[in-house]
Amino acid sequence: TAPNCSAVLIFGGDGTVHRHLPEVSKLKVPVLVVPSGSGNDFAKAMGLRNEAIALEAWKQFCAGGADVREVDLGLIRSLGEPGSQVDAEALFACVAGVGMDAEANARANRLPQWLKGHGGYLLAALRSLVAFKAVEMSAISDEKKIRQSAFFVAVGNAHRYGGGMKIAPRAAPDDGLLDVCFVSRMNKLKLLCWVPTIFFGGHLRLRQVEYFQARQLEIDAERPLQVYADGDYICRTPVAIRVISKALRVIVPARISL
Repeated sequence: TAPNCSAVLIFGGDGTVHRHLPEVSKLKVPVLVVPSGSGNDFAKAMGLRNEAIALEAWKQFCAGGADVREVDLGLIRSLGEPGSQVDAEALFACVAGVGMDAEANARANRLPQWLKGHGGYLLAALRSLVAFKAVEMSAISDEKKIRQSAFFVAVGNAHRYGGGMKIAPRAAPDDGLLDVCFVSRMNKLKLLCWVPTIFFGGHLRLRQVEYFQARQLEIDAERPLQVYADGDYICRTPVAIRVISKALRVIVPARISL
């Protein structure tokens, strides 16, 4: 990245955005995400639903009329053994996941590119639901402490991932908080029936779903579990996750409310 640039354009999906977050967050210049990947959840959360809207937002920005919003980012820090790969630290824009949904991410990343962009994550999630065994997990924040057998924990900065699944439907990317969705162990057939409701946030009605907000939290499990964020592998548990307020300036269409 050029140190004297006045804006950055990122062409791609959530994985591409994720890999450029360290550089663009340091530059402090406006970023336009042009949704052209298999997963475009961050762009869509910013109101950039397609390339045509992104082009219009760019034209407005060049003319001095587009909105530039300051949004938060999440930061994952491994609490594992120093010197190993699990001493990672990574920013994320959308959602970080531990447990079954991380397994689904791993499966989805092995799918052909065309399938990833056409329901591949949902397919991978269903396969992971069949294979994954509930694990005792903990999610601890300043105001909340949960430890029980669970399928997964998702931590959202934005409300959606996996091609439109609203796992954290109340999340706002500029409120200085992370939204945590802790899904405890339940009958797998029941969970399977509720999977479609994730696309509109209906899963929050399940009594096995605990949903809360936090500025920071720690996640651990009885055995090391993979941690994925924005579709990319980060490390294994245990991890600490916190929000970094107003970490990224994003070009969005005029009159878009986040």
